[in-house]
Amino acid sequence: MDTTLNDAALRAQLATLRAEGWSMYERFTEGALDRPFHPFVTADYEEVGEALWPMRHQGLRFLEWGSATGVITVMADLMGCDACGIELDSALHAQAVALASRFSSTARFAHGSFLPTGYQWRARDGDTRTGTIGEGPSGYLQLGRALDDFDVVFGYPWDGEAAMMLDLMQQYGRSDALLLIGSAADGITRYRGGRRETAR
Repeated sequence: MDTTLNDAALRAQLATLRAEGWSMYERFTEGALDRPFHPFVTADYEEVGEALWPMRHQGLRFLEWGSATGVITVMADLMGCDACGIELDSALHAQAVALASRFSSTARFAHGSFLPTGYQWRARDGDTRTGTIGEGPSGYLQLGRALDDFDVVFGYPWDGEAAMMLDLMQQYGRSDALLLIGSAADGITRYRGGRRETAR
């Protein structure tokens, strides 16, 4: 297989997808002042794409927590992952399904919560609030998969919610699975088995 040509074509396809994603996000934010607070701020698609790039062509099972319009999940699918996303907001979920169709992607999207049934968060100070993470039926039921079925998980939490994502992964994910947490301030941080690791 000539991966040079394939990778060049893939990079072009991903660039088109990212441009579409930014356009969708601009349309979303145009009416932001006309509606109540909505917990959707997009990750840096280019940065996430570069973090995923070394994993291309490996067939890894990828999950995005809070997949919104689906750009990152579709990116992972185009890179050869078995990609799934879970999104609680029905309008965003519908946009993700439509985006996947436009890019001939086989990415799957569940409409629900990325919190497994029965999960309870308790911060070190005893706080059980989950911040902007809403409640709803578990998306894993729709996917027919559990969190420990995935090799790579990506989340883009609001400030203060990363600790909950780490806890969630430690309780329900595989110890050898990779958790990628995005942050506007810190970029992409990698965790495996609850420990931060250096990117390769």
